[in-house]
Amino acid sequence: MHPARPEITPGPVNRHSWQAELARGLRDPAELLAALGLTAAECGLGAAAMARDGTAAFPLRVPLGFVARMRPHDPLDPLLLQVLPSPAEGLSAPGFGADPVGDLASARSPGLLQKYAGRALLITTGACAIHCRYCFRRDYPYAEQSAAASQLESSLKVIGADNSLEEVILSGGDPLVLGEKRLEDLLRAIDKLAHVKRIRLHSRVPVVLPERVDSRLLTLLGSLRSQVIIVIHANHPQEIDAQVATALRALAAVTSPVLNQSVLLRGINDSAGILVELSRALFGAGVLPYYLHQLDPVAGTAHFAVPDSTAVTLITEVMAQLPGYLVPRLVRETAGKPAKTPLGSFGTT
Repeated sequence: MHPARPEITPGPVNRHSWQAELARGLRDPAELLAALGLTAAECGLGAAAMARDGTAAFPLRVPLGFVARMRPHDPLDPLLLQVLPSPAEGLSAPGFGADPVGDLASARSPGLLQKYAGRALLITTGACAIHCRYCFRRDYPYAEQSAAASQLESSLKVIGADNSLEEVILSGGDPLVLGEKRLEDLLRAIDKLAHVKRIRLHSRVPVVLPERVDSRLLTLLGSLRSQVIIVIHANHPQEIDAQVATALRALAAVTSPVLNQSVLLRGINDSAGILVELSRALFGAGVLPYYLHQLDPVAGTAHFAVPDSTAVTLITEVMAQLPGYLVPRLVRETAGKPAKTPLGSFGTT
């Protein structure tokens, strides 16, 4: 008989609750499984995988609100599989390495990357609200290659001197875990550059920590001269609960547009039905499906990979069930390419 699941609920929504919720997140695999009424054996984990020091290189981190959306007593819950360390991460696979999309080769200054014409990306922090096991930057050298406070000025000078840059993308880690003053100072510094027309924030935080979408953040985003684009990251419809939907609609009211990127993950969302349901849930919350990425081949993630042939079949089935504006583009990012490579009916396979 399974033990009763402890009650897991996010904290109250108020101006500063997001910091408290971030601090309350789980870091211990044993605590996560206990919260779900699961045992290590049920999840195929040994003592090494369950030890906190055994995941030191890329430790578990998950907000309690995200845990609350997981199904208790289910070792195959799609949200659990995204965050629970697995022994499969220790297996090597051909073509899977530390820098799968050529981030380091595209650096113009510490933490400032440019791969595509007209836009550049700032690695604002190495911190995230959640550690996704398939993260393509899990081995990124954040200490040396991020636009930390000590290095940010040089990156802003590079952007300011290049009038071809119409768009600046804030990424990480996750820019929405930056302290409120630091985030505001960064956004306003970029917003002062007349040639920058758009500021894009890539963040999983509105999905995994919706408390972060508070009045202060919304006021800040709505006050910028530049057009603000929010790109969130949700992989499964189970991630979009009522609180998340409220946060997403609030973002959509002050920015344009809010887009979603997903990663196609074996055993999690490699089903046309799940992808269709995800697109509908996102659009209902004011978010437009944007990209469905083939897995970036970072070391330790081969067990999540879905073959291209399967991916193309899935997106074809999705296209048959949804209007075109709800179908994300199936793409792969390849180091050195001038754009993402479309797969299936949106391009060549």
